[in-house]
Amino acid sequence: MLPARSATSVGSGPANFTGFQPLTRSVQAVPADARPIVPAGSTLPRLAAELPHVLALIDPHHGAEGITRQLEELTEHLAPESTDLLDVGGDILARGDEPTLRSPLADALTLAACCHVNAPIRLLVAGPGLDGEVPAEDLRDRMGPTVLTLTAEHVEPVSSVLEWHPSEATAMLAATARGVRGLCEVRDAGLPVPLTDEGPTVHEADLDNALNRNELARAILATETLEEAEQHSREICGYSEIDYERNKASWLGTQPEQKLDPETALRQLDQFEAEARNRRITHTTFRRITEALGLNGKQRQDLRALLLSSRPEQYQAPLWHIPADVSDPS
Repeated sequence: MLPARSATSVGSGPANFTGFQPLTRSVQAVPADARPIVPAGSTLPRLAAELPHVLALIDPHHGAEGITRQLEELTEHLAPESTDLLDVGGDILARGDEPTLRSPLADALTLAACCHVNAPIRLLVAGPGLDGEVPAEDLRDRMGPTVLTLTAEHVEPVSSVLEWHPSEATAMLAATARGVRGLCEVRDAGLPVPLTDEGPTVHEADLDNALNRNELARAILATETLEEAEQHSREICGYSEIDYERNKASWLGTQPEQKLDPETALRQLDQFEAEARNRRITHTTFRRITEALGLNGKQRQDLRALLLSSRPEQYQAPLWHIPADVSDPS
């Protein structure tokens, strides 16, 4: 299974880590004792420690052609019975000009590379619309029938990972599989994402049709560097998501670290929840709460521990429930 977003690890490469192990000529495996080199950060080593799978880093720095080469090496080395390209949310099916699209480059790079791999690859979309980019209703005519509906039993094996992993789309996917429904607010922009019965579904989509629809993916098919791919993204989409991440990281690096004071944090949480109720929000992520309270990512786990100890009844794993009536947390 090849996740579209983490498959390319856009902006990261083996040079950003220590402790990697060669898997093929061009691909490095991520062991549990690998470490990102400061100031880089990554969840990959911890994932490797907690998941019973071999994790491989697909380096995007040689563009779509480099990713194709790495995938073909892996196919030859591992000889899998099948290969799936999985995208949570479905923005891999975008055209590229949707006004709500925020991170087209990673998906486009992976899509372009997979279309050139000399082996069959099945494209799957889990949780249509859950990434807050392309609404589920806009994806219905781009996907095939449901091939699986996730349940609580399906997501239980990764429940411990979701206690700390920052992926909001995956958190909402797991929550909907467990039966959570409502309107979830995510990201620093506070995007509202509906949690519906469609949330836990997995659909198959046509890989070639996705490429034909995606202008950016077609433009970067022959790219040999990440810089080329980024420039195409700026020209076609008006931006590169890596620029956004660079600017955000630079800005965060200049901000003084705020001390996590429990009394202040809970008071700020009350205000945030009151404002969220006015927006009809029923759930949010711990990443969203952390940023809304002006804290940094390093403080997310401490904030989470404070909230769970103070108001455990509002935890609907792995999301935070915002009750409509403050007098009734249920």
